[in-house]
Amino acid sequence: MADRVTVIGWDGSPLTAAARSALGAATLVAGAAHHLALPEVPAAAERIRLGSVTLAARRIAQHRGTAVVLADGDPGFFGVVRTLRAPEYGLEVEVVPAVSAVASAFARAGMPWDDAQVVVAHSRDLRRAVNVCRAHPKVAVLTSPGAGPAELALLLDGVHRTFVICEDLGTTRERVTVLTSDKVADHMWRDPNVVIVVGGSPAGAAAQGTGWIAGHEVGHPTGPRGWGLPDRAYGGALGEGESTQLRTAQLARLGPRVGDLVWDIGSGSGAAAVESARFGAAVIAVDADPDACDRAVALARRHGVQLQAVAGRAPQVLEELPEPDVVRIGAGGAEVVTACAARRPERIVTHASTRDQAEALGRALADGGYEVECALLQSVELDTSVWVERERSVVFLLSGYRVPHP
Repeated sequence: MADRVTVIGWDGSPLTAAARSALGAATLVAGAAHHLALPEVPAAAERIRLGSVTLAARRIAQHRGTAVVLADGDPGFFGVVRTLRAPEYGLEVEVVPAVSAVASAFARAGMPWDDAQVVVAHSRDLRRAVNVCRAHPKVAVLTSPGAGPAELALLLDGVHRTFVICEDLGTTRERVTVLTSDKVADHMWRDPNVVIVVGGSPAGAAAQGTGWIAGHEVGHPTGPRGWGLPDRAYGGALGEGESTQLRTAQLARLGPRVGDLVWDIGSGSGAAAVESARFGAAVIAVDADPDACDRAVALARRHGVQLQAVAGRAPQVLEELPEPDVVRIGAGGAEVVTACAARRPERIVTHASTRDQAEALGRALADGGYEVECALLQSVELDTSVWVERERSVVFLLSGYRVPHP
C-alpha cells in the first residue's frame, strides 16, 4: 500500500506550497494529461493517466511509495476522494482542495449558489439530471461526454430555461456563454464544462432572501407544512377523485422524489400535481381541458413550484411525452392505464368509483406486467362545530407496481 496518498485539487491557479511539496516527494502521480504535463511533476515519478478512478485506486493501493492524485476543482466535491476512501483500498488520504468547478461557474455568472441543486450528468442516466432541471429554478450540472449542454437542452424540449455554459474553467481557453435552451443544441461545446440551468419562478419566499440550508428550496420549508393538504389550500372545492384522503393515499404509494418525472393524467385542479412537485419531482400535468391546465400552472406558481402542463386527450397526447417514473391517473379508464403501462413506469396509481371499474383497471395493470393492489377507502368528513357527518366518500384505490423482468 502507498505510504501516503495526497489528492490535489487544481483550478488553473498556481499550486499552493503544500501541493508543490507533496508533488515534489511523489513517486507516483495520477491525473489527466494536462495535470501530468505540469512542470511540478517529478520527472522520475511513475505516471498514471487518470481514466478509470477505480483502476487508478487499485494501482495506488499496490504502490510502494508516495502517491499524488491530481484532479480538477475540489476533489472532495463529486470527485475522486470518495473512490479513494473506499474500504477495499485501505488508503489514508490527505486532501489539498481547490475551488470547485461549480463554485467557479457561479462566480463567473455572478450568482449565489447556496439555493442551487447540483447534479452530475452521465449519458446512462441523463434523464434524472434533466428532471431536476425541470423541477427546480436553479441547477448546476456537472456534465460528461455524451451528457453535455446539447443533450440537456434536447431533453428539456418544451420547457424554457436559460443556460450559462462554462467551458474549460481556469484555463486559457475558458469561455462563458449564455443562451436560451432552444438555442443550445445548435452549438458544439468543449469538455469539460459546467452548465447552470436557470428558469421558472423561485420556489417560496425564502428564495428571495437569506436561506439557512444549502439547496433549501427542495421540500419547500417555507411553504405549507405537510402533504395531502386540505381543499382550501388549493382554492376551495376540488373535483371528483381529488379528495384530501384519496390524494394522500395516492401520494404515499407514488413516492415522488427528486430526479423523478411524474405524469398526472386528468390533473383537474392540479392539486396532486402541485403536491408531487413539492416533493422535488418534475411533473407533467395532462388534462383534456385547456382551462384546467391553466389553473394547474397558476396553482403551481402560487405554491412556488415548477410543473409543465400539457393540454390534450390521453392516451394520444402521451406519445410525445418523456418517460415517466411514476404515474397518477385521475381520469381515462383502462385504455389510459394500458398506454401508461406500456411506458413501464415504476408505479401507476389510479382509482375507481365502482367494483366493475376497479376490476377493469386492475386487469389492465396486470396485463401490463404490474403487481396490483386494491383498497376500498371510505372517509367521513365531520362538521366539528356540531359533530355531525358532513360528507361521506367511498372509492377504490388501485396501485400497480412494476414486476421486474426475469
